[in-house]
Amino acid sequence: MKAKHTYLYLLLFVSGAAFADDTALTKCRTLPDAASRLACYDAIPTGPASAPAPAQTVEKNFGLKPVAKPATKPVEETNSIESTIVGDFDGWSSNARIKLANGQVWRVVDGSEAYLPGATNPKVKIVRNMFGTLFLKIEGTNQSPKVRREE
Repeated sequence: MKAKHTYLYLLLFVSGAAFADDTALTKCRTLPDAASRLACYDAIPTGPASAPAPAQTVEKNFGLKPVAKPATKPVEETNSIESTIVGDFDGWSSNARIKLANGQVWRVVDGSEAYLPGATNPKVKIVRNMFGTLFLKIEGTNQSPKVRREE
């Protein structure tokens, strides 16, 4: 009995995809010439074509709160970006603002503090963990403050 229901559900889900573009199929079916009918079937799109989002836009918007957009195309997300901190950097404290070379400004939002003497233009990597939290990994230290993008 269970197997019968499983096959019924499977048939139900598969049949929905088969009749997705029924009007185009019936139009092609009515063509009398075999060559034109074949060309008509070949012209039917099999799925929505989507162009990949430019990498520059993805990096530019990294860390900003998502803006509500129409759900037409999913936006490609990256899990990390790399840059450098502009000028001398001697550490951070709670609520410190950190400006990167790419123009982004990030704020330390956890209570961590660190002192890094003599760091000039250190390389940084901002990484998103599996929960969506952003951490700033700075060259020369094993500490990573939790950050939020401001600009």
